[in-house]
Amino acid sequence: MRILAVADIEDRRLYDFFTKDRVKGVDLIVSCGDLKADYLDFLMTMVNVPMMYVRGNHDDILNEEPPLGGICLEDNIVNFNGVNFLGLGGSMKYHNGLNMFTEHEMRWRTINMAPMAMIKGVDVFVTHAPARGFGDLDDLPHRGFDCFNKVMYRYHPQLMLHGHVHANYGMNIAMERSHPSGTRIINAYGYQIIDI
Repeated sequence: MRILAVADIEDRRLYDFFTKDRVKGVDLIVSCGDLKADYLDFLMTMVNVPMMYVRGNHDDILNEEPPLGGICLEDNIVNFNGVNFLGLGGSMKYHNGLNMFTEHEMRWRTINMAPMAMIKGVDVFVTHAPARGFGDLDDLPHRGFDCFNKVMYRYHPQLMLHGHVHANYGMNIAMERSHPSGTRIINAYGYQIIDI
């Protein structure tokens, strides 16, 4: 399966300079948050494949006006072509917002997902914020969730996709990391094409 993962910015290579060759073979679009519904609608139309998404910390509007035809992964496991996607959007709470959570609140979300995750299994873990210590930053708004590490240790997903930490935030922003659980972690900032 080939995934077009997007997050955080409307990448001009996909929007202003779209070509079919750039997305050749893509089976599914996965949005890791902080993208407008009309951009996601554009991608679904042009790439002509289904799209799943989680909400980012700047996506309060998507609670009321979601992308048309998109599949919301929030607090859910969705199977696509035999691959199970678990979604937990949002970021660390640094002010009041619909898609911001304390570590405690996010941990409860992971606990609530546990029965479904144990039955179905998790192949791809989709989030907006990264896991603590794996692509996050030290400031509160960009700090990752420690409970995401526990999800990876418990379910061993093949892949974790996240956004939130922009590539231009510093010299040491890696777009791909390995987790000790064996999970491959990819920062979807802009866009990434991943084969699984």
